Amino acid sequence: MAAALALTAGLSAAAAAPASALAAPAPARQPVATGSGGAISTVDPDASRIGLEVLAEGGNAMDAAVAAAAALGVSEPYVAAIGGGGYITYYDARTHRVSTFDGRETAPRAMRADSFVDPATGKALPFDEAVTSGLSVGVPGTVAQWQRALDAFGSRRLGTLLQPSIALADRGFVVDQEFYDETVLNQARFSAIEPTRRLFLPGGAPRPVGSVFRNPDLANTYRELARKGPSWLYGGGLGQEIVKTVRKPPVAADATRTVRPGLMQAGDLAAYRALSPKPTRVSYRGLDVYGMPPDSSGGTTVGEALNIMGNFRLSAKDTVGALHTYLEASKLTYADRARYVGDPAYVKVPTRELLSRGFARERACLIDPAKALTAPVAPGEPDGRYGGCAPAAQGQALPYEGQQTTHMVVADKWGNVVAYNLTIEQWGGSGITVPGRGFLLNNELTDFTLQPPAPGAAPDPNLPAPGKRPRSSMAPTLLLKDGRPRLALGSPGGSTIPTTVLQILLNRLDLGMSLPAALAAPRATQRNTPQVQAEQAFIDRYGAALGARGHQFALFAGPPAGVIGAATALEFVRPGVVQAVAEPSRRGGGSALVVRPAR
Repeated sequence: MAAALALTAGLSAAAAAPASALAAPAPARQPVATGSGGAISTVDPDASRIGLEVLAEGGNAMDAAVAAAAALGVSEPYVAAIGGGGYITYYDARTHRVSTFDGRETAPRAMRADSFVDPATGKALPFDEAVTSGLSVGVPGTVAQWQRALDAFGSRRLGTLLQPSIALADRGFVVDQEFYDETVLNQARFSAIEPTRRLFLPGGAPRPVGSVFRNPDLANTYRELARKGPSWLYGGGLGQEIVKTVRKPPVAADATRTVRPGLMQAGDLAAYRALSPKPTRVSYRGLDVYGMPPDSSGGTTVGEALNIMGNFRLSAKDTVGALHTYLEASKLTYADRARYVGDPAYVKVPTRELLSRGFARERACLIDPAKALTAPVAPGEPDGRYGGCAPAAQGQALPYEGQQTTHMVVADKWGNVVAYNLTIEQWGGSGITVPGRGFLLNNELTDFTLQPPAPGAAPDPNLPAPGKRPRSSMAPTLLLKDGRPRLALGSPGGSTIPTTVLQILLNRLDLGMSLPAALAAPRATQRNTPQVQAEQAFIDRYGAALGARGHQFALFAGPPAGVIGAATALEFVRPGVVQAVAEPSRRGGGSALVVRPAR
C-alpha cells in the first residue's frame, strides 16, 4: 500500500504543477508486474500510471480504463484520440457477466458504396490519397463509448477522470525513439495539413528524442469536454468544428498533396450512438472465451479459429505441429471473415454458425497435418448443414487494413476486468488535426472495401453505406473459468490482431508457456495469404520445419517492419493476485503495474 500511496501522491503533485514546469523524466518501462489491489497494462508508462492512480484511489476497472485511454490520447496521439473509436470487453464481478461496448466510427449519411471510387478512372482512389483526406474520417465514437461504459459500470464522472490527462497535456511528456520514428514516418503528409504541421512538426521537423512535447490545445479541449460533457461533441460546438475540418481540410498553403474533402455533416454526429451488443462466446480447453461481435471480426475470427484448433491435440511435445495447425486454422478463418463479416445492421452475418462446432469440424477436416493448404483458400458455407470435407478451392486476396491500434487491460480489487482496443486507424489517422483542438481525426472509413465487387462476383459485406460501421479486426478478449476471470488480452495490428491473440493463447494454453513468455515469443500471421508473414526470430526458429510442410515465409512488412503487434494481457494467477504483462521490447516495450506488488 505504501508504494501505491507514494505513486498517488506523486501523480497528485504532477497534476498540481504549473504548465510551465518541465516534464518529468520518462518513467521506466516494466513489462511484468504481479500483485493485488488492481492491475493495468498499456503501451505507455504515463497512461499506466494514471490508470493505476485511479485504482489506488478506489476507482474501479472501468474508471481506470477511461482515465488511461484519455492519457493515451496525450502521449500516444498517433493511435489514440477522441477523434477515433474502439471496443471494450468487460467482466462484471458482481453479476459474473461479460458485456461489450462498441464505439466504432460510422460513415456519414452521404456515403455510398462507390464513395472511394474515382469517377475519372472507375477505380478506387490510391490508398495513400484515400487515407489523408476528409473522406476517410468516420464519426468519432470514443467519447460516446466512454460515457455509455461509465454509465453502466463506472463509479467516477468523465470530467473527473479527464483531470490527470489535462495535467499531462499541459506539462508534457518526453519524446522517445518510438514517437520520433512514428513522426518521421508521417512527416510528408503531416506537413500538408497546417494545424498538424504546427503541432507535430514545429519548425518543420519532428521534435528530437529527449525533448518535451506539450499539447495545451488538447488540455483545453479536455477541460471543455469535462465541463460540457459528450453533447459538446455530438451536436455541440466541438462537433461543428470537426465537421468544418472534415468538409474543408486545413491544407497548408504550400502543400502539393491532394487532400479530398469529406462528407460528414452535423446530423451525423448528433445521430451517433455507442452500442452494447452481446459478446461472442466459445469454449476452448475448458475456458469460456468472450470477444467482440460484428461489426468487429475479432470475436468471430478468434472464436472460429479456436473451435477449429480444438479438434486437434496440440502440445509442446510437437511445437511445429501446433504452429502448423494454428496457421492453417487462421488461413481458413480469414477466408470466412472476408466473405461473411460486416456490420450486422446492414448485412446478415451468420455469427452463430461461424462459431458452431459443426462448422469448425467441417473446416478442420481440410487441415492436413503434413501439408499446408494453398492460399488463398475459399470460404466455407456456415449454413447449418455440415458433413464431410469439401475440396479446398481458391479464394480472394486479403484486403488492406491499418496496423496502428493500441490495447490495454485493467483489473480492480473487486475482480472487474476490462480489455480495451482503441484507435484512430493508421499511425496519425487521417493526418488531419482539428484546428486549435490538439487531436487528430481517424481514417477508419478506409477499413471499408474501397472498390465494389465486379458484376457476378461474391457479395462483399464490408462496402461503405450511410451510417455503416466498417469491419474491424480489434479483438479485446476475456477468458473465464467457471464464471471467474482467468485471462484478458488483446493487441494492436489491424488484420494481424486476431492472429496475435490466437498465438498468445496457443502459447499459453497449449504450449504451456508462462504469460510473459507467451507475449514475448516470436510471431507469425497467416491471413489467407500465399505467404506467412512473420518476425525474423520466428522464421529463424521454425521456418525450415514449417517450410517442409509447405508454408512459405516472408518478413512481416509492417510498419514497423518485422514487428507484429504490441500486446497487453493479464492473468489471475491465484485468488486476489493478478499478473499484468506488456511487451518487453516490441515498439519500445509496454508498462505493466499493480497497486500492491507481491513480495
